[in-house]
Amino acid sequence: MKKAILAKKIGMTQIFNEDGVLTPVTVLEAGPCVVTQVKTVENDGYSAVQVGFVDKKEKNVNKPMKGHFAKAGVSCKRYVKELKLDNSEEFKLADEIKADVFEAGDKIDATAISKGKGFQGAIKRHGQSRGPMTHGSKYHRHAGSNGACSSPSKVFKGKKMPGHMGAKRITIQNLEVVRVMAEENVLLVKGSVPGPKKCLVTIRESVKTV
Repeated sequence: MKKAILAKKIGMTQIFNEDGVLTPVTVLEAGPCVVTQVKTVENDGYSAVQVGFVDKKEKNVNKPMKGHFAKAGVSCKRYVKELKLDNSEEFKLADEIKADVFEAGDKIDATAISKGKGFQGAIKRHGQSRGPMTHGSKYHRHAGSNGACSSPSKVFKGKKMPGHMGAKRITIQNLEVVRVMAEENVLLVKGSVPGPKKCLVTIRESVKTV
């Protein structure tokens, strides 16, 4: 992986290309990310770049992290994440990674925590069908039979049942970068990106280019 950046989801909109074709896009505020630590094979056993994103008030940062940011010579950051890049050794402390590392037409993978939907039934969570709603039917939105009674006398693991839905780490692969607005640190990505507005999104160069 040669290119990666942290971004904040702004929302969705639509743009028209030169031929007048409408494209739905997700607006991402990508960077600038600053390098807070460079990990090497000699010191850490692997190579990676630790980056910080979005400024944070110093009074809200604990002492160990204050020292960590001071050592790197950067301001306190809200998000700190490692990016395993092929050229990690080329980075130095306080270097910036901006949106212009990507170009229009690049294929990317977007990772974020999906929207939490709370406790949901089997119909909403797994797409199961409901029963009849009239003629005295008492089976409407129930999940149905869970298993046999005497044999095996249990419910197998993995049974699709009601439960907590959403709030999971989701990666959508092979999204296309439609436009790069370098001055505003904005990426326009074709289609939807997981997570609610203002959430942290990790953008990486696609590993399975179609």
